[in-house]
Amino acid sequence: MITRTVSKNPRTTRGDLVNDLQRAGTKVTKATISNTLRRQGLKSCSARRVPLLKPVHVQAHLKFAREHLDDPEEDWENVIWSDETKIELFGKNSTRHVWRRKNAELHPKNTIPTVKHGGGNIMLWGCFSAKGPGRLIRVKERMNGAMYREILSDNLLPSARALKMKRGWVFQHDNDPKHTARAMKEWLRKKHFKVLEWPSQSPDLNPIENLWRELKVHVAQRQPQNITALEEICMEEWAKIPATESLHVRGNPGFIVGKTPYVLVGTTFSSQKLI
Repeated sequence: MITRTVSKNPRTTRGDLVNDLQRAGTKVTKATISNTLRRQGLKSCSARRVPLLKPVHVQAHLKFAREHLDDPEEDWENVIWSDETKIELFGKNSTRHVWRRKNAELHPKNTIPTVKHGGGNIMLWGCFSAKGPGRLIRVKERMNGAMYREILSDNLLPSARALKMKRGWVFQHDNDPKHTARAMKEWLRKKHFKVLEWPSQSPDLNPIENLWRELKVHVAQRQPQNITALEEICMEEWAKIPATESLHVRGNPGFIVGKTPYVLVGTTFSSQKLI
C-alpha cells in the first residue's frame, strides 16, 4: 500500500501515510515508512521546478530529443552552453519533497511547474562546455539586443579560446527575443557562429542549469550581506567550479535523453517517453 500510494502521488507525506494506515487498522511509525520506501528504491527529494509547458512546447521538446537521441559524445563536447540567471541576496525558493526512484527527478509527477518572472538581486550571464566553465559576468542594466551582442563579443570567443574548443564549435542560447531578433541572427551569421537550434520554453534542457543550482547553493552558504558581496562571492564560487563538474554533458545534452526516458514536459505531458 505504501509504495502504491506514493507511486500514484509522489507528494504524499509520511504523515499522510501514517494516517491512512491507521484508518486501515495498521499502526506504523514514520521511520518504518521511510525504511520501507528506501527498500523499494525510493527516497525523499526536492521536487524539481520546471516550466509549465503548452502542447506545442511538448512537441518541440520531443522533436528536439528525438533528433539528437543518437548524437555522438563528441558533438556535445563541442557545444558552449549559455544562459542568464538571477541570484537573490536574501531568501530561498521554497522546496517540496517527493518520493521518487533514481533518475526519475524529471518525471512530471516529481516536478513543480513554474512560469517565468514569478532584498535585492543581480543578473548574471555565463557559459560553459564539457571542458569546464567559461566566463561569468554581471549584467548591470536591463539587457537589450545591443548589450547582448556586446556581451557575446567580449566574452564568448575568449571563453571558447580558454576552453580550447575544437574548430566548428557550436553555440547554444535560448529563444529569448533578444537572441532570435533579426539583428542578432545577422550578427551571429557575420561572426560565423554555429548556433544550436533550440526549442522554446526549454531552460530545463540546458545543462547549465546544473551549474546555476550549484552556484546558488554555494553562494547561499556564504551568506552575503550586500549586493557587492553577492557579486564577489558569485565570481569566486564560479571560479571554483572544477572542469569535472561539466562532464555530465557528455553523451547527451544535460538530462534530455540517456539517463532518463522522460522528456522534460511539465504537467501538460504526464508520462510520455522518448522510446
